[in-house]
Amino acid sequence: MSLIEHRGDRPVVPSSAYVAPSAVLCGRVILGERARILHQAVLTAEDGEIRIGADVVVMEHALVRGRRDHPALIGDAVLIGPHAHVNGATLHDEVFVATGASLFPGSVAGAGAELRINSVLHVRSTLPPGTVVPIGWIAAGDPAELFSPDRHDELWAVQEGLDFPGTVYGVPRGTAMREIMSRQARHFGAHAQDRIL
Repeated sequence: MSLIEHRGDRPVVPSSAYVAPSAVLCGRVILGERARILHQAVLTAEDGEIRIGADVVVMEHALVRGRRDHPALIGDAVLIGPHAHVNGATLHDEVFVATGASLFPGSVAGAGAELRINSVLHVRSTLPPGTVVPIGWIAAGDPAELFSPDRHDELWAVQEGLDFPGTVYGVPRGTAMREIMSRQARHFGAHAQDRIL
């Protein structure tokens, strides 16, 4: 396993947890009891934190990212499937995140919710407890409305107000990609000072 100090913060791994040799924990990542972080999973707390509850499994190639304004907070008995992307989201107890599902900053998945294969929980959206997002569907809004992929115009009517560029990049909609990426390059440049433990 790679344990990396980032911005002065180090991962915390209890003795009951397992982190695969090829997994990466970077920054303020706090694992709960009996957490299982499998091969090639990456948990990176950029300038925030990641808190993982007890009996959580993060499967192969999943990415969990904590952010300053949107920490990644994972409850107990949660499964994060292979190739899933949990970015600044809160997952309450017993949430199921299937292969390839994505949860964006400020989103909340209520207890017992299921995000099935390749589904999305959009920024600043709240999925009520027990809700199932079908394969490939998008949940957006607070409370979240479910949209099939062919309902893009209806989804955009909700999604536009959720302010993806402001929530994720801290810029107004319409900001030039060159400016966004210049800011992102500076932000991620902080990794040049990381220290492998």
